[in-house]
Amino acid sequence: MQKLLAYPLTTLYFICFGLTLVIFHPIEWFCHRVFGYKALKKSVDALQFCLMRCLNVLGTRFTFNNPHQISTDRPLIIVSNHQSMYDISPIMWYMRKHHVKFVAKKELGKGFPSVSYNLRHGGSVLIDRKNPRQALPAMMKFGEYIEDTKRAAVIFPEGTRSKDGNPRPFKTKGLEVLLKKVPSALIVPITVNNSWKMLRYGKFPMGIGNHIKFTVHKPLEIANFTNRDELLQEVENTIVESIQI
Repeated sequence: MQKLLAYPLTTLYFICFGLTLVIFHPIEWFCHRVFGYKALKKSVDALQFCLMRCLNVLGTRFTFNNPHQISTDRPLIIVSNHQSMYDISPIMWYMRKHHVKFVAKKELGKGFPSVSYNLRHGGSVLIDRKNPRQALPAMMKFGEYIEDTKRAAVIFPEGTRSKDGNPRPFKTKGLEVLLKKVPSALIVPITVNNSWKMLRYGKFPMGIGNHIKFTVHKPLEIANFTNRDELLQEVENTIVESIQI
């Protein structure tokens, strides 16, 4: 019965989702071209809020548990497990005061209204995961940008989403580059739960009535770890131990 109900609700969701992206694309363009980065940032924040409201059509709820007072005067490296594209908007919205930027695959840089424009012009980095010669310099430049601007870089070390919630092994090369290039950063581990259930039936229909939960763990000081491998393991363990399947 739930799956049958999911068909009309998913159709309605896709209409809302598509319209939201199309409507915000010229808004982003105008804000960026006329008023610059600050206006673009506000339009992107509003987009994330609206995208989350679109998901409410499916009965989706969000809980973002962040008990920590995290300074906006320092750069952040946000490390999270990755269960679906629906991880992204809540992180951007609830962490918006930190100016969240993403490490994204280059394919997302074209063809997606609003999303592609922000990835290209909002400070995120697009990498070709199959081409280390392009990816490494891009990551290094991105790290320098995060260090200079004191903004937040989000990286999903699994590389791709987990289809059943079970975490994939972390690939740490990109994270290691950020640790070197953003030495003053706080590492902020985040655990995502239940986002994978949005695609439990596949892309159509989508899962309904899901409660997506985000847990922000205690930030870690890079300087407190003399061994880089210990830091990477601590981050992975912290995230993985809070995943609920």
